[in-house]
Amino acid sequence: MKNKPVFIFFISLFLSLYGLAQEKKSQERAPSPTKEQTGKKPHAYYSLRIGADISKLIRTFSDKNYNGLELVGDYRLNNRYYIAGEIGKENKNSTTNYFDFATRGEYIKLGFDYNSYTNWYGMENMIYFGARYGFSSFSQEVSRYDLHTLHNIYWNETLSGTQSDILTTYHGRTAHFLEGSLGIKVELFKHFYAGASVRFTYLLYNKNNDFPNFWIPGIQRVWEDSHFGINYNYTLTYMIPLFKK
Repeated sequence: MKNKPVFIFFISLFLSLYGLAQEKKSQERAPSPTKEQTGKKPHAYYSLRIGADISKLIRTFSDKNYNGLELVGDYRLNNRYYIAGEIGKENKNSTTNYFDFATRGEYIKLGFDYNSYTNWYGMENMIYFGARYGFSSFSQEVSRYDLHTLHNIYWNETLSGTQSDILTTYHGRTAHFLEGSLGIKVELFKHFYAGASVRFTYLLYNKNNDFPNFWIPGIQRVWEDSHFGINYNYTLTYMIPLFKK
């Protein structure tokens, strides 16, 4: 079932949000510790958090037509805002009714996250909204394409094309895009976080002379005549405390 990972994502996102909501209720019932009670001045960590998207690693081992790696990171600017970004590479072999092609490339995304969640003393969880500007550089290698004739349509015959200028590798492809995200990050234990997010992309520009870009690293599936896309990620990250404030 192709949509199963999407359903699993939304279920896990809902359960995580529900858990944070229950935590929030507990915080509201219990007063926050004071400086006298803890013996410490309330503080927040200003830190660099780095990790990886484990969904791409899992897919790499479970899908023979896919190989990908994405590293993620963020740096806290103040109580609400974080500089954030991702860098990665993806290889994808695609088979359609009309042609087979392989996509190979890298991408980078840079932007910020806004944490809308108010933590209790000593906690660093996030429910955030994010925005990114993305750039992707890749190639498309076409290994098969079919010719279409009236006879072929009625009799379901396969007529494979053989033109070498089509059965080739298209190098130097690029794409620019904007991305908005909604996600969570929950501290599993000290300085170690699990996260999940859903990401909405808008394709600004893509270089696609001669052969269309139906799959772009960093965006993934691209539909013809559409600039919009959606994907998701699961992350495991470690927070490196730099200083307290």
